[in-house]
This record gives sequence, C-alpha cells and structure tokens, in this order.
Amino acid sequence: MATHNVFISHYSGDVQRLRDLKNRLADIGCNVRNSSLEEDKDNKVVHKGKIVSDAVIARYLRAGINWAKSFIVIIGEHTHERPWVNYEIRNAYLQGKQIIGIYDHGCKNKVELPEAFKRYGTSPIGWNSTEKLADILAGKCVQPELPDGTISGPIYNIIHINCN
Repeated sequence: MATHNVFISHYSGDVQRLRDLKNRLADIGCNVRNSSLEEDKDNKVVHKGKIVSDAVIARYLRAGINWAKSFIVIIGEHTHERPWVNYEIRNAYLQGKQIIGIYDHGCKNKVELPEAFKRYGTSPIGWNSTEKLADILAGKCVQPELPDGTISGPIYNIIHINCN
C-alpha cells in the first residue's frame, strides 16, 4: 500500500467528507497521512482545551502544507466562501505544492471554485474518481473532469504572448 503525505483543505462542514475520502483511498490501497486541521463542533480550532488564535492557526497551516507532498482541496457548495481555504491554497502554491481539486459528492456543475484555486489549481476531478486521485498522487497525468465525473472539454482561455 502506497503512503502519501497530503494536506486536505476542506470547509469545516465537510469534515465527514474528509474522512470518507481518506477511507475511499485506503479501500483502493492508497494510504494518506493528512496534516490539515480539524475543527471542534463550534468550528474553532482547539489545542489542549484552549481556542487557538488566527496567527497560530496560520502557522500550523503553513507547517502542515510544508510537510505534505501534495495538496488536495475538497470543493463543495460553500468552499469558495471560506477564507482559510483560500489562504491554504495560496500557501500551497507559494510552497510549490501540487494542488489537486476534488468536487464533493453530489455537487452540481455550477459549484463555485475558490478564488485561489481558480488562480493556482489544476483541473478538478469528480468525487467518484478516487482511482484517478490515487494516480495523481502517484505522479501520473489524468484528464480533467466536471463535477459529475465526465471528462471536461478543452480549455479555451489560454493567453498567447508573442515575444520580440
């Protein structure tokens, strides 16, 4: 079983999806060690019984991203609204991490991508593409997908610059 050190960025309401994703990867022989933070029932990060400040959270996030080889973001209905998700994606980019997006189960084609993901992420894959995610973590190239798992069309927003 291959082991991968990852940071899985997620909206606090998607903690169960984070666990589901790790279990699904384990079911196909891909063991992931996740360095992301999980919140308590009130969406506060708690360490040794005390609520942690934003500065400490930011330091933990940067360290967790630094430790991970790959960065995965679960893209759900509310992910784009979360400032910490955008912070994590920007830091993954600044640290030169591979940024992988996976649409949450049941998302429609019109799910809004986080701003930082639009700028720094790759083409996301569908929730049921666990084997593709394992391939990506193993360094293989895969075709981009729509939220429903179908192959996405070509990207036409490529800018060409002519150098003199």
